[in-house]
Amino acid sequence: MLEKKKKDKLHDALKEVVGPDHVTMQETDGILNAHDAFPLSAARIRAGERLPIADIIVFPKSAEEVSEILRICNEMKVPVTPVGGGAGSCGGTLPIYGGVQVDMKRMNKVHGIDHESMLVRVEAGVVGIDLEEYVNKAGYITGHTPTSLRASNVGGFIGTRSGGSMSSLYGKIEDLCLGLQVVLPDGSIVNLEAVPRHSVGPDLKQLFIGSEGALGIITEATLRLFPMPEERRFRSFVFADVHTGLHAIQQIFRRGIKPSVVRLYDPEDTAMSMSVHFDVPEGDCMLLLAFDGTREQVEVDEMMCTNICLANGGTDYGAAPARRWWQHRYDMYYPTKFTTAGYAIGDTIDIVATYDKLENVYHAMKEAMEAHDAIVMSHFSHMYQNGGSIYMIFFTSQPDADAAWETYRKIWDDGIAACLREGGTMSHQHGVGLVRSTYTEDQLGSAFQTLRAIKQVIDPNGIMNPGKLGMGGK
Repeated sequence: MLEKKKKDKLHDALKEVVGPDHVTMQETDGILNAHDAFPLSAARIRAGERLPIADIIVFPKSAEEVSEILRICNEMKVPVTPVGGGAGSCGGTLPIYGGVQVDMKRMNKVHGIDHESMLVRVEAGVVGIDLEEYVNKAGYITGHTPTSLRASNVGGFIGTRSGGSMSSLYGKIEDLCLGLQVVLPDGSIVNLEAVPRHSVGPDLKQLFIGSEGALGIITEATLRLFPMPEERRFRSFVFADVHTGLHAIQQIFRRGIKPSVVRLYDPEDTAMSMSVHFDVPEGDCMLLLAFDGTREQVEVDEMMCTNICLANGGTDYGAAPARRWWQHRYDMYYPTKFTTAGYAIGDTIDIVATYDKLENVYHAMKEAMEAHDAIVMSHFSHMYQNGGSIYMIFFTSQPDADAAWETYRKIWDDGIAACLREGGTMSHQHGVGLVRSTYTEDQLGSAFQTLRAIKQVIDPNGIMNPGKLGMGGK
């Protein structure tokens, strides 16, 4: 936390940049902005704890204002934490060193659609659902619909390298982002031109996509669009076990088919998510598929997938389970009494691996996490030609806060250790934030020193989102 004289000086300087109505030192504002959707922070609040808060929150309206804010903070060596929708689940926007939170919600303009190139230019504070509805009216989709779509924004998508539920067909945000504007810690504004491909050195966009505010603040992006699909169909199958379901998924992609949605639920997740609505034999696994495209293409894709699944021993459950999931796909983002009662705490470790490692990672993580008296259920989603991700979902209920926090950390520690030991990567789309920060060096190995060196060059004073991506503050 800043001492009073420095805080007042900084407050006065920031008022000159954004105006007195757009900067606050109110404690209540700090408390409201002190957490995101990180389950541990929410659980600590329920237990009566108080989280660290920013000394000052500032709400810029333009890249130029962001530039001046960062220039001032850099000169005064004040920590800066960018925040958008506050929808992340890893604690990436928690201002653990106090300082300044740069809240991007006022930067919410959609600058328009380039119909010829099928691109849209947007400011970082645009909320996902607002962007989706804007382009839908023009006959397009973004192809990026995470479960947090109603609460998260474009800057957060890019900062965490996020993925939407249809990434198997349309790609993750790193595939969808063609152009970028970033403000560096010294106030420099960097514009990275929107082009489909280039060979002018490294693709510097990728340096900032997934950087979680540790290298600068994303202020604008140019994103790909897709024509609204002529038809979207759903199909569901049940398999005897995870192994058989995964084999069917591999064969689907090997045949060159790219469903928009591919989700395989393990027996526990099938029982929790599907069996309450559909009659699925105990111990079986549900596979949900969706297909986007022209009527002719969707018909062919659905027929080929049906043949593959039936040939692998699958039982056809028709469209209803997959369609029901689609209709309720955003519900799972929001907390329930089951996940917030007493000292209950639940979370998701989303990992990714190639097919040769995926099943081993699943079994190893499940065993390691269940050793701590946790309920563990999983589904395989965001599947691709060469592998895919697993959502390792866990719940634990303990008698008191200390036991809950300790158990939560042990589940994470042993789950991640098992993932890395079996050759998995510890995050597919949720980012690093606080919860994975201590594992980052183990995950990246010798490459971590390269990341640290980049951070040192771009942010020598270490002001940008300290404590995240495995790097502390100064």
